[in-house]
Amino acid sequence: MRSFFNKLQWKIILLFFLSVGLAVGTFSLLIPLLSAIYDRYPTFRYATKLHTIRYGLFRINEIASFPVWQAVMVAFLFIFYVLLLSWGTTRKLTSIFKGVKRMEEGNMDERIRVRSNDEIGMLADQINTMAERLQISLQEERMATQAKNELITNVSHDLRTPLTSIIGYLRLIEEDKYKDEVELRYYVNIAYEKSKRMNRLVSDLFDYTRMGFGQIPLNKTSIDLVQLSGQLTAEFTLQLKNHQMEIELFPPQDKLWIYGDGDKIMQAFENLITNAMRYGKEGKKIHVHVAKENEEAVVRVVNFGPPIPSMELPYIFDRFYRVEKSRSLDTGGAGLGLAIVKSIIELHDGSITATSSPQQTEFIVRLPLSEVKQ
Repeated sequence: MRSFFNKLQWKIILLFFLSVGLAVGTFSLLIPLLSAIYDRYPTFRYATKLHTIRYGLFRINEIASFPVWQAVMVAFLFIFYVLLLSWGTTRKLTSIFKGVKRMEEGNMDERIRVRSNDEIGMLADQINTMAERLQISLQEERMATQAKNELITNVSHDLRTPLTSIIGYLRLIEEDKYKDEVELRYYVNIAYEKSKRMNRLVSDLFDYTRMGFGQIPLNKTSIDLVQLSGQLTAEFTLQLKNHQMEIELFPPQDKLWIYGDGDKIMQAFENLITNAMRYGKEGKKIHVHVAKENEEAVVRVVNFGPPIPSMELPYIFDRFYRVEKSRSLDTGGAGLGLAIVKSIIELHDGSITATSSPQQTEFIVRLPLSEVKQ
C-alpha cells in the first residue's frame, strides 16, 4: 500500500514549503555574508560600483516603502529551488511524454521505465499496460485478418473444385455429349455427389461460424451418454461394414448423465467417428470407450490407422487444417469437422485432446457430469 505522503499533492505541498524555507534561509545567510565581504574589503576595485548599486537598491526600497529588492531576490531563490527540487518529477514526466510519442509513432514495443510510488509511477504503469494490451489487440487483429484471408482462399478452393466438376458434367449433358442413358445417368450422379459435397462444406462452414460467434442456441436436457454412444455406434455399423470396417463400444456398467444439447453432442461424435473411418481404414476397426473419471464423462474414439505426426497434433483442431496437404476432397474433408467438434464440446464446458502413436490414434472428449437427472 502506498504511503499517504507518497501522493503527488502532498509532494507538491512539501516542495512549496521546502522551496520557501530554502529561499528565505539562503537569503538570510547570503545578505550578512555579502555585507561582511563589502565591509572587509572597502578598497576592492569594484567597491564604488557595488556602493552605487547598494545605494540604488535602498533608494528603491525608500520610494516603494517596501523591501523590493529583497523580495525579488527571495522570489528568484524560490524559483531556483522549485526548479531544482522538481527536476526529478519533470524528468519522469518528460520520459513519459517521449515514451508515449514513440508509441504514437508505431513503436509498440516501447516501455516507459519510470519507477515511482506516486501517481506519476501509476500513470507510467497504466500506459505500459495499455501499450501491452494494444499490442496484443493489434496482433490478434493481424491474425484475424490473416485467418479471414485464409478462410476466403480455402473456401474458394474447396467450392471451386466440385463446382468446376458440376459445370463440366452439366455442360456435357447440355451439349448432348453422352453415348446413351447409362452415361447420362453417370454424369448426373457425379454432378449430384459433387453438389452434396458443396452443400456439406457450406453447412459445416455455416455451423462453425455460428458457433464461433456463439449464435447457436443450445437446447440442453439430461442425456445418458452411454445410451447416446450405443445409438451412435449402431447407426454407423452398416456404413462401416460397407467400408469393410467394424466399430465396437466399451461402455461402463452405470449410466453417465450429462447436461447438454443431444443433437449437437451427437453431431460432435458423428464427426469424430467419420474422421476415424476416413483416416483409420487400414486398421479395419474403431473403438469407442465410455467411462467416468473423477467428475467427468470421458469418451475415447480410437482408430488404428496411420499415426498423426507429432508436429501436426497441436493444429488438427484448427479450422481448415488438414494433415494431408493435397486438400483433395476425395481423401478428406474440408478441414472443418474437428474444428466443429471442438466448438461443440467447448460450448458444453468440456475439452477435447488427441494422441497418436504407430499403434493407434485417440481422440479424448471430457464432459462434466450432471449431478442429477434433470
